[in-house]
Amino acid sequence: MAFSSIMPLPQVIFLAVLQGVTEFLPISSSAHLALTPWLSGWKDQTLTFDIALHLGTLLAILLYFFRDWVQLILQGFGVRHGSDPELARNPRLMWLIAAATVPVGVAGLLLEDYAENVWRVNHVLIGLMLVSVGVLMIVAERVSKRSKQLGDVSFADSMVIGAAQALAIVPGTSRSGITITFGLFRHIDRPAAARFSFLLSTPAIAAAALKAVYDLIKHGGVAPDLRLPFVLGIAVSAATGCVVIAFLLRYLRSHTLKFFIYYRIVFGIIVIALATIFRHPAG
Repeated sequence: MAFSSIMPLPQVIFLAVLQGVTEFLPISSSAHLALTPWLSGWKDQTLTFDIALHLGTLLAILLYFFRDWVQLILQGFGVRHGSDPELARNPRLMWLIAAATVPVGVAGLLLEDYAENVWRVNHVLIGLMLVSVGVLMIVAERVSKRSKQLGDVSFADSMVIGAAQALAIVPGTSRSGITITFGLFRHIDRPAAARFSFLLSTPAIAAAALKAVYDLIKHGGVAPDLRLPFVLGIAVSAATGCVVIAFLLRYLRSHTLKFFIYYRIVFGIIVIALATIFRHPAG
């Protein structure tokens, strides 16, 4: 994918908002970003702009959970700090998150090429993953006792959810969708499952963003004609992401995942139908 190509500003803003919304809602940002050029007829976004969106996502999660991470890190090294009682009840949580990040790191190293160059353009696969994870969410909602909070998360809980996060490398899965779902399977309540999902995603998102920035620098940095889209993409996706994180955590205090389940299944069926009718190449 090219590192330099001018993008219209309305497209930049739309894609940045789309990234900020779909990265944190359980509906799959990779699916929406991969399908948008196909469904809209737009030229696919450049690799440089993809990196801007990843940086915006990282900035959103770091800004929103900054206090949580300060408390987690200090507690992890034996320093009592912070006022969140749930985090204080689980002083090992930083280390649990670190261990649970290993599966997605291994999956990323082994399967990155498939994810970026094969699965990303297989629209039937994307549709199937949208539907399949939606069905898993239905099951999780029905069987979960929702009796645990963040302070109750165990090593087994974190590793199961971490293994589930590795599936997010497949477009259409949704990092937040699959990790919240398996949090429910481990009987963590919805807001706590979402919060743990976001905290767990932070190292993986940071590693992916830093690697992407390294690759960008190695190829000469941001081209002059992409500097404005790059900065705007980071700012808009970060601002949108912060709003969406706050919304979802508040929403799940009194609502189920039903709306997102319906959305995933209907959207997935439409994608599969369109991909089958138009026989779009799968790569």
